[in-house]
Amino acid sequence: MNENIDKSALTIPIERSIQAELLLLLGQKASHGYELIQRLNDADFKSGEADTATVYRNLRRMDKDGLINSHWEVGESGPGRRLYQLTTQGEESLKIWVQYISQQKAKLEIFLQAYSQYEHSLFNEENGVHKP
Repeated sequence: MNENIDKSALTIPIERSIQAELLLLLGQKASHGYELIQRLNDADFKSGEADTATVYRNLRRMDKDGLINSHWEVGESGPGRRLYQLTTQGEESLKIWVQYISQQKAKLEIFLQAYSQYEHSLFNEENGVHKP
C-alpha cells in the first residue's frame, strides 16, 4: 500500500458502528458504563479506543429510544452507578444491525474479489502474459 496514505483515515468512524457494538455487548451481559467502555475497548471487533463521551451519548440516546433500559444501583461503598440492559426492542435492533453488517461484508468480499482479479491482470500485463 502507498505509504503516503494515512491508514487511520481509512477506518470506519466509531459513530457509525458503536450502537451495534454496544447492543451486542449489552446482549451478552448487562453492564455499568465504565465496565461497558472497558469491554468495548477490549473487543476484537473494535479498532482504537472508545471515546467516553461518545459512548455515554449513545447510551442516553439508546435508552431514550427504548433499545436499552437503565437504572441506578447503589452499592455498599462508593457512588451509585447506572446499570444498562438490552430490551426486546434492542434485541430486534441488533438483529437489523447484523443483517446490515452481513450485507456490507458481502459487498466488501465482492470488492476484494474484483480487486484480486484486477491485481492479477496487472501482474499478467507487467510480465507480458496475454490472455485471449
